[in-house]
Amino acid sequence: MAADLADAHAATLTALLGALRSHDLDDRSARRAAAELAADALIEVRSPRREPEEDEPTAGEAFRQMAHKLTLLMRYNDARLELSAPEDRRHPLPAEVAGGARATVRAAVLTMLDQRGVTRVRVAWRVEGNVLDVSVRDDGPGLLTEEDFDVHRIATVLAPFAATVSVDSVPDWGTTLTSRIPLGPAESPDGPQARLLATLNPRESEVLQELTRGRRNRDIAARLHISEHTVKYHVANVLTKLGVSSRGEAAAVARESGLLPPARSPAS
Repeated sequence: MAADLADAHAATLTALLGALRSHDLDDRSARRAAAELAADALIEVRSPRREPEEDEPTAGEAFRQMAHKLTLLMRYNDARLELSAPEDRRHPLPAEVAGGARATVRAAVLTMLDQRGVTRVRVAWRVEGNVLDVSVRDDGPGLLTEEDFDVHRIATVLAPFAATVSVDSVPDWGTTLTSRIPLGPAESPDGPQARLLATLNPRESEVLQELTRGRRNRDIAARLHISEHTVKYHVANVLTKLGVSSRGEAAAVARESGLLPPARSPAS
């Protein structure tokens, strides 16, 4: 909740600064635009919040709400906003999931706009079976990683939803942040993903459990009383055994299988 409020305030301040710094507005118009943005933000803050169970929006409705907020956020920003709505717009979303997805997009966009050289941000939602796939992509410097504080904070916010966050960055080309949020029960524990998890040794299972919680190598090392170098070694083994290329994908396999091998107490 605190992180969500912080992001909401950051979004408001970003929109205000965008209006005041806009080269397309004269001083009077900029002040008027900033005043309107501030008034809208105050109205939203003072409006009574509905309980999550009061409604269950469709994917299309939740996306439209998110798109409206983003459009306000980036109205006076130099970066161009591109939106790709989910094809299955009638798919119902738990209210908590819809809110988590919107908060994820807002935090990711704010993180990307904080970089130099970003001229385009693309947001896409896709419903894949029982998972909501949310991706945010920019054309910035391509230097964000899963170890960055802001990315780690997004993963922490999504942890209650059993969601995963992965980052794919290419220097000088941009960054894609993807989160996968389960919409319901995971697959049967005897499925193919669970069989892959069964190939992990006890220490690798412990490391994977920490990855699903969005923890960084330094934190994992401290919790398991091993070096960061050893953590990196185990992470590499986990990725190889699960046939994935990123920490986020490995965590997704674990969460979507509904099964993590029980952690034991290995010697190393």
